Amino acid sequence: VLKPETMAEAFKDQDAVLSALGHKRFIIRTTILSRGTANIIKAMKHSGVNRLVCITSLGINDSRFRLGLYYTLFTIPFILFFYFQDKAKQEKLIMNSDLDWTIVRPGQLFNGKKRRKYKLGPKEGHYIFTKFISRADVADFILREAEQKKYLNKAVGITN
Repeated sequence: VLKPETMAEAFKDQDAVLSALGHKRFIIRTTILSRGTANIIKAMKHSGVNRLVCITSLGINDSRFRLGLYYTLFTIPFILFFYFQDKAKQEKLIMNSDLDWTIVRPGQLFNGKKRRKYKLGPKEGHYIFTKFISRADVADFILREAEQKKYLNKAVGITN
């Protein structure tokens, strides 16, 4: 994702781009999410693809406190600070683009089966309790949203 010219060819003749960027060095300052997203947007424009569905997280921007007390008071400020800071930049790049975008903000991810019994909405999440969602349900939703465009130009939370 750090070389937009390599993505432009892959994006040609596609209907949408689904982004689930992440990294594992949480304590270290990073810009891979925001730089990668800027490059994705650039490559999409070059390739003529206009639909972007991007996974970030609850706890970003206007969902700041909706990942529960443990994450809000401990995990995000002390362990995931730089990661969430970069995710916030990533979201702003998407929101300021002229693409047809949807930002998907899952709760705490776990490995589980697809149930299709998830809750969606711009105010999803909880201030006290951490809400969870299976990776399979997030994948199910982003594939549906890429086609249906129900949350076009919106950030939507998703939990079980």
